[in-house]
Amino acid sequence: MSSRSLTPAAAADLADVPALSRWVRSGPLRLHVLDYGGTGVPLVVLPGITSPAVTMDFVARELTDLVRPLVLDVRGRGFSDDGEGDGGNGNGNGSDDSSGTGNAYTLEAYAADTEAVIAELDLPRPLLLGHSMGARIAAATAVRAKQPLRGAVLVDPPMSGPGRGPYPTSLAAFQAQLAEARRGTDADEVARSWPRWPRAEQELRARWLASCGDEAVARTHQGFETEDFFDWWPSVPVPTVLLHGADSPVVTAEGAAEAARTLPSARLTAVPGAGHMVFWDSPEAALGALRDALRGLLD
Repeated sequence: MSSRSLTPAAAADLADVPALSRWVRSGPLRLHVLDYGGTGVPLVVLPGITSPAVTMDFVARELTDLVRPLVLDVRGRGFSDDGEGDGGNGNGNGSDDSSGTGNAYTLEAYAADTEAVIAELDLPRPLLLGHSMGARIAAATAVRAKQPLRGAVLVDPPMSGPGRGPYPTSLAAFQAQLAEARRGTDADEVARSWPRWPRAEQELRARWLASCGDEAVARTHQGFETEDFFDWWPSVPVPTVLLHGADSPVVTAEGAAEAARTLPSARLTAVPGAGHMVFWDSPEAALGALRDALRGLLD
């Protein structure tokens, strides 16, 4: 889409990322993956609504002694193609919307992309790690059960949905941030929205946010309020850990209680000092909790 852009300065960030770029086909779409290599159990990382793969680098590189992280540029972000909004290409592989809505950014479509990554890169029984939007995608992928999985870590999944109230961040707020990025933003401006983040992550967001498509963000935000996370969560069949910010407005105390009640086999862990942007708000505590979760799943 013409609304997406990536500057040379942003692309140059990949020179400092200890990962190889891999490419996958999901139906007609080309998807970009950062592969951190190694011989460990594969960990497919699914970022949030406005988080290209590179923005999860500071998380992925801290896990390479435990697993082999592979971070996806989710469709409509980073180097990956935009989704096709025509309701699917009819090839039966589920790579686009299969609900008949014409929305190529449904959980089903995102899950099909995740399945394509696992299949095309020949990842044996990987773990899934998803943050925010990515956590919802991880739940849907596990329930669809089209690829064998070892387990999943879901980090602060949006629990909004029909009859549950709106997502705490409005679409207008996301659109304003995208407009800033298109115009040309910097870390100081990013810090006004995300003052607690490490400076390096504020700078990275300033350079990469413009690679996120308006349609991808708008449709995904719509999904936060029309696709109920709890339609998927109780049926997640793999060993699962749910991490959430202790101060998150997205996973409230009530939401955490419902998650514990409806999937009692899952382990829930609150990360102290963190809001919704768990790893950015409280990096040390969040990474420690994540490493503990992964060790448990690997055991």
